Amino acid sequence: MKIKLALLLSTIIVIVSSCTVVRQGEVGVKRKIGKLNQSIIQPGPVVINPFITRVIKMPITTENIEITSNLPSKEGLNVAAIISILYRIQPEKAPAILENIGVNYEEIVITSVFRSAAADVCSRFFAKDMHSSERSVIEKAITEQMTKLLTPRGFDVQAVLLKNIQLPPGLARAVEEKLEAEQDAQRMEFLLDREKKEAQRKMIEAQGIRDAQKVISEGLNDQIIKWQSIEAFKQLSQSPNAKVIMTNGQASMLIGEGEQ
Repeated sequence: MKIKLALLLSTIIVIVSSCTVVRQGEVGVKRKIGKLNQSIIQPGPVVINPFITRVIKMPITTENIEITSNLPSKEGLNVAAIISILYRIQPEKAPAILENIGVNYEEIVITSVFRSAAADVCSRFFAKDMHSSERSVIEKAITEQMTKLLTPRGFDVQAVLLKNIQLPPGLARAVEEKLEAEQDAQRMEFLLDREKKEAQRKMIEAQGIRDAQKVISEGLNDQIIKWQSIEAFKQLSQSPNAKVIMTNGQASMLIGEGEQ
């Protein structure tokens, strides 16, 4: 009875160990008696001989490596930064990667290629450029250089992102002072522009008043003034109040008025 139980248990262990599952986002590569099979195994269950065969699973989704590094600048400074490298394995190249590099490909290839490319690219830029709009240019240049080296080896580099950049203390203060000076200059330019526009508005307003006065003065003559004086006399004569008016016959002057 004990022998049968042992045999049954052994059989179950063998059956379980002879089955494996390649998950979604992975590919499998069989290694049989030390030799790699050049075909890949798609996601799903796989039956193998556990005594002579092993399935090595490799992720083919986008992976993110974070590296802390000191990036050299054009003026010879070291800029501390945290860098994210986004990459993925080309599924069909998985057997070749295992055969030529091994499972530690991140440390052996990805990181090493990045450090070389970053040193080459960053040395063409000033330290302040890594903290400005030039950062995207630097990221793109590093990505392109890594792509040239890694694509033939089975890796697709999707992006290199520079994060948490820390400039040397003296340079950081100089950059801050420059930004403050630029903001002050922009503020002053805004104020000057506003004052200029206000001065232009006042000039236009004064021109309008002057033109209006000119039109009025040109429209007034002796005949019009006399006619307006007559109209004023007529309106005064129709008023129910008593008034004293002194005139030389040409113009009238109202001295006072009282109730009837």
